[in-house]
Amino acid sequence: MRENLTSVSSLNMAFTDSMKPTDLSADKKGIKRKNWRRRIGFLLKTNSSQPILRLVKNRSYRPSVDDVNQWAQSLDKLLGHKYGKAAFHIFLKSEFCEENIEFWTACEDFKKLTSRKDLVSKANSIHEEFIRSEAAKEINLDFHTKNAIVQSLHAPTPTSFLAAQKKVYSLMENNSYPRFINSDLYKELCAAAKGEGKHIKS
Repeated sequence: MRENLTSVSSLNMAFTDSMKPTDLSADKKGIKRKNWRRRIGFLLKTNSSQPILRLVKNRSYRPSVDDVNQWAQSLDKLLGHKYGKAAFHIFLKSEFCEENIEFWTACEDFKKLTSRKDLVSKANSIHEEFIRSEAAKEINLDFHTKNAIVQSLHAPTPTSFLAAQKKVYSLMENNSYPRFINSDLYKELCAAAKGEGKHIKS
């Protein structure tokens, strides 16, 4: 679905829609920055009755300077903070590789399951969405890792996707994460946390 860059009618749309490559003109950086600013507006919205990703119910939320500074310490700290994870998701969408964080998140949820029925259902869902060839959100994995997952689908365990999850984490840590920390998006989030981002509008 093509994201409407001039008006986003719901918080859900802010995270489920993404720009297609065809939406990017020669001024790609300018469009990306505009996209980031609109999404930041949703993240920082102070009068929302439905805070982004339901971080805090029925009250506004703004990251502190300490929060934002911690995100630059490690990918683990970034992903461990709901707001930071949401911001990183936005950044990955701008780079058209959000499948990595979505797969990582799905694996985190998968590891918490206890019943065999739930494990089987979720394992097949993850395989269908991220692992199989030409999947809608296929992640970049080697044949050996993919094959091991396929072999485990009939009797999955909480660790069935662990190897794949580690590979995707390493990919984000070594590639996307450094770019995020050096991006205009992160700089604007830092400014907003310091109270310097009042010019950012939703």
